[in-house]
Amino acid sequence: MVRGLYTAWTGMANEQKRLDIISNNLANAATVGYKKDNVTNQSFDNLLTIKIKDASEQYNDNTIGTMSLGVKLGEAYTDYGQGSLRETGNPFDLAIEGNGFFKLSTTDANGNEIIKYTRDGSFTMDQDGRIVDADGNSLMGESGEITIPADAADIVIDTDGSLYADGVYIDSITTADFEDYNYLQKQGDSMYIALDGAGETSGTAAIRQGYTEQSNVNVISEMVNMIAVTRAYEANQKVIQTMDGTLDLAANSVGKI
Repeated sequence: MVRGLYTAWTGMANEQKRLDIISNNLANAATVGYKKDNVTNQSFDNLLTIKIKDASEQYNDNTIGTMSLGVKLGEAYTDYGQGSLRETGNPFDLAIEGNGFFKLSTTDANGNEIIKYTRDGSFTMDQDGRIVDADGNSLMGESGEITIPADAADIVIDTDGSLYADGVYIDSITTADFEDYNYLQKQGDSMYIALDGAGETSGTAAIRQGYTEQSNVNVISEMVNMIAVTRAYEANQKVIQTMDGTLDLAANSVGKI
C-alpha cells in the first residue's frame, strides 16, 4: 500500500516537471528564434520480487516476477525544428532558413569575449555602425565584428550572407552549425553556447533579409499536452487520496476490532 503511495507521488512529480516545460514553451510562443523544449519519461528500474519463508513453497525462496516503483524523467531536450518566417521589412532583420546559427560576440562579467549562437535575427545598427542584437552583442562576419558606414542608405544582404552597403561589399555574415546538438547549452530563451564535443562546422543555410524566424512552438499542441498533463496529475492525486483513506480505515477502524 505504501509503495502505491510512492508510485503515485512519482507520477505527480513527473507531471509537474512536464507542466513547467510546457508553460515555458507557451510563454515563449512569440519569442523570435525560440526552440521549444520537450521531456521524455521512463519507468524506474524494475525490481525482482521473491517469495521468501513461505510454507506453501516449502520455505524455498521463489521468484514471483518484477515490479516497477513508478515513473521518472528520462531526458529534457530541445527541438531545433525550423520555425516559420515572418516578413518585417527591416533590412537588419535576418532569418536562417535551414540548419545553423548566427554567431554573436558577447562579453562576460570579467570582460572576456565569448562567442554565443542564436537563431534570433532581430538586429539593429548602433551608433558605431555595428550590427547588434537587443543586448548590444555584435553579429560576427568573416572578418570579425561587422561594421558598416553609419550613413549607408541601402543595405543588401544576399542569401549566402554577403553584405553590401550602397553597392560596396562590406563583409559576409558567417553562420555556424554543429555535428552534435546535444552539446549545445541554452542560455536564456534563444541563446546557446557550444560545449566540448559539439563539433562546430560552417553553416550552409540561406539567410533571408527582412525576415525573422518565429518560435517553433505549436500553441494548440502545447495546450492539448497541458490538458493531458493536468488530467494525469489529478489521477495520481486521486490514487493518493484513495490509498490514504484506506490506510486511515485500516489503522483507526479495523485496528479497533
